[in-house]
Amino acid sequence: MNDPTQPLSIILPAKNEAESLTQLLPALRARFPDAEIIVVNDASTDATPEVARAHGVRVLTQPYGKGNGAAIKTGARAANGEILVFMDADGQHQPNDVSKLLDKIGKGYDMAVGARTFRSQANMHRAVANGFYNRLASWMVGHTVADLTSGFRAVRADRFREFLHLLPNGFSYPTTSTMAFFRAGYSVVYEPVTVLRRTGKSHISPLADGMRFVMIIFRIGTLYSPLKLFLPISLTFFLTGLSYYLYTHMTDGRFTNMSALLLSTSVLVFLIGLVSEQITALLYSGANK
Repeated sequence: MNDPTQPLSIILPAKNEAESLTQLLPALRARFPDAEIIVVNDASTDATPEVARAHGVRVLTQPYGKGNGAAIKTGARAANGEILVFMDADGQHQPNDVSKLLDKIGKGYDMAVGARTFRSQANMHRAVANGFYNRLASWMVGHTVADLTSGFRAVRADRFREFLHLLPNGFSYPTTSTMAFFRAGYSVVYEPVTVLRRTGKSHISPLADGMRFVMIIFRIGTLYSPLKLFLPISLTFFLTGLSYYLYTHMTDGRFTNMSALLLSTSVLVFLIGLVSEQITALLYSGANK
C-alpha cells in the first residue's frame, strides 16, 4: 500500500496497448486502490482509450503520435501525486514490483529504477547494447548504472519536473532523466526486477533504433559531463599530431600540414568541450531555479 502522506500517481504511456491493459489495469487497481492511474494515449488506433476508461482510470489523449517521451511528460505535468511511477503499458512490468521501487523512495532516494536482469532482455543484441550503455554511463557519472534505458521507475514528482524541458519526445527519456538526476546530485538506486515478454507488437525498429542507440552514447556524454567525452578525443588528436610531427622531424626535418591540422583539431575539440561544459552547467542551474 502506498504511503497516504505521499499520494501516488502511476503513469502508463500507451500506443495500441488495448490487449495488455485489460490485464494490467485491474492488477494495478487491486494492488494500489488509492493511487491515481493515468493512461496517456499516444494517438492509438485500437481500443486503448476505451479500455482504459472502462477500468475507471484517467485518460489523457494526444491529438497525434508524439512519442513515448512526450507521453511521459504529458502524464508528469498532469499527475497529482507526490510520487510518480512510470511503467510500460505492454505488460512487461509487473504491478507487484512497484512496491519495491516505492520502498526505495521511502528510504530517501529521489529515483528508484527497475533494473532488468540479463534474462529479461528482449534479445542478445539488446542485452549486449544495454550492457555497453550501462558501462559507459557508469564511467561518466562515477556510480554503478545497472540499467540506463529502463522505463520502469519511481521518482519524486518535484524532482522529476525540474528536468521536463530536457527530456526528448522519443524513447530515450530514461537515459536523459537518469543522467539529469545524477548531474543534479540527486540519489538514484537500482532495484532488480524480472521483465515479462511484451503483449502485442513492439514499436521499436532494429534499424532505425540502431542509430538512436548511437545517439544515446553522445547524449550521455554531452548531457552529463561533455569534457569527459571531448577531452579523450582531443588528447587522441594531440598525441597523433605530436607523434606525426616527431616522425617527420626526424625523417625529413620538417613540420607538415598534417601535423598542424591534427594539433589544431585537438585544440578545437577541447574548446568545444569546454563551451559545452559551460552550457550544460547553465541548463542544470536553470532547471534548479
